[in-house]
Amino acid sequence: MTAALPRIAVTMGDGAGIGPEIIVKALADPHVATMARVVVVGDALRLKQAADVAGVAVDIVTITDVDEATEIPGRINVIDLALLPEDLPFGQLSAKAGDAAYHYIRVASELAMAGKVQAICTAPLNKEALHAGGHVFPGHTELLAHLTGTPEVSMMLSTEKVKVIHVTTHIGLIDAVNRIEPGLVERVIRRGHKALVDAGTPDPKIGVCGINPHAGENGLFGYGEEESKINPAVEVCRADGIDVHGALPADTLFFLAGRGDYDLVVAMYHDQGHGPVKVLGLEAGVNVTIGLPVIRTSVDHGTAFDIAGTGVADHRSMIEALRLGAEMAPRAVDA
Repeated sequence: MTAALPRIAVTMGDGAGIGPEIIVKALADPHVATMARVVVVGDALRLKQAADVAGVAVDIVTITDVDEATEIPGRINVIDLALLPEDLPFGQLSAKAGDAAYHYIRVASELAMAGKVQAICTAPLNKEALHAGGHVFPGHTELLAHLTGTPEVSMMLSTEKVKVIHVTTHIGLIDAVNRIEPGLVERVIRRGHKALVDAGTPDPKIGVCGINPHAGENGLFGYGEEESKINPAVEVCRADGIDVHGALPADTLFFLAGRGDYDLVVAMYHDQGHGPVKVLGLEAGVNVTIGLPVIRTSVDHGTAFDIAGTGVADHRSMIEALRLGAEMAPRAVDA
């Protein structure tokens, strides 16, 4: 019995964006075939159009089930939902593309929940197009939680230098501060700790950001949020043996994490965590949804309508997302 490479379902994202292009570029890289067995859930015609735009020579083959996929160099296996019109323009908001993006994710989730794939890797969708298509979710994270019946998940951004998990994500700053409370912070710390342990870091050191400048500086800034909303969760987790520290000033914590003093940063809101990661370079970042019953990774950038269809999109984040998904996924077994 040998452990087989994990099977990963790659969703095509918004067909008017750069998703189709970065997929064909990434899957044309022979190194990807050494990491995972990949099946794309999307539109075969759109992938062929993207390959032409990018000047990538690949054989795009339609399959109806993952068991039909054949790993041949230069071949891209596609479960073709055929939802997009042939004349869909690149770089323009489209309700049809938003609706299609939803169904790519739905089918990939069904495959994962049925055990046919061990991980999902998502190309970017456009939230406005998703809503226009009739699917009102803030983003991939919330949509996947809905499709898998998961009550609460967390977003983690992973780079070579720093990993960040978020207590809140796609809500306004005032709403985020109101939502933060000790129970939520504790659950996020525990999810992040488990994710790193499962990925091979046996005793990760975790730093927790404060909400206010200087983490409130003993009440000088804010209204005691660190003491009332964050510190109690840190104390409970420390009592259970988790190596967690905080609340700490966010600017100092990210510096320390960047030089290797911490394995994971817990950010309180979207921009507190995303800003430092994106300074490191979008090509390096991978978005991981923590808490789902399946592994899900994604590129850490958007649909880039401004360059979609021009052939210049950078596919390195997609390769990183596939690599991390393959590392985190359970291995299938071949006889």
